[in-house]
Amino acid sequence: MVAMKIFKYIFWLLYRIWFYILVAVPIIVLFPFLIISILKESWYPFFFRLARIWARFILIGMGFRVKIEREAVPERSESYMFVANHTSMTDIMLMLLSVKNPFVFVGKQELAKIPLFGFFYKRTCILVDRSSEKSRKAVFLRAQKRLKQGLSICIFPEGGVPDESIVLDEFKDGAFRLAINHQIPVVPLTFADNKKRFSYTFFSGSPGRMRAKVHKFIPTDGLTIADTKTLNAETKAVILKQLTEFHNT
Repeated sequence: MVAMKIFKYIFWLLYRIWFYILVAVPIIVLFPFLIISILKESWYPFFFRLARIWARFILIGMGFRVKIEREAVPERSESYMFVANHTSMTDIMLMLLSVKNPFVFVGKQELAKIPLFGFFYKRTCILVDRSSEKSRKAVFLRAQKRLKQGLSICIFPEGGVPDESIVLDEFKDGAFRLAINHQIPVVPLTFADNKKRFSYTFFSGSPGRMRAKVHKFIPTDGLTIADTKTLNAETKAVILKQLTEFHNT
């Protein structure tokens, strides 16, 4: 019994180290191309394609069997607000694999401190300091600029990773205000297994299936800022219902 426990902890330690190796290796290999892809904002779609290769490499290397179900497929020429539940570092990779339309992440600025990854993260994502009202307002201006370039936006509306005992935390309103302001559809995504596969608890995780579902788009045509809370609640209900169904099966 003790030997089995020790073996598990050794496996989890090596599994975490292996994850960071997988994160770093493709960045090092693709470094010249990544540098070129961030020289001009108009070249962002090229960077996005490289990011999708990076994400696939990591998920396959970790032994995750990804299954993506789609109720609707985004149009290439349209912009969207992609939102999903947030439970794991692998959420970024699964989002990149689930969505082919080039999008820009809105994420916390602390991730910019991660060696190597952070270098590209802070140059391609919209960073936000949630404790600063000035920073939160700046997000709207940068997001507006990206949307005008024909890109989409991705936000994890829980505003961070909730305690593992919480199935789905309260959603912040930012993503929904942005979607309404720009009259772009909200696309909810549900990630079923990321918490089980690779949570933020260090000694945990394992290879296995990783399911995602891209839901029907929620239109914002004709909505006003007064409808923000309603849109927020509708989106959360879609994801929570799917999480419940996933867990029951």
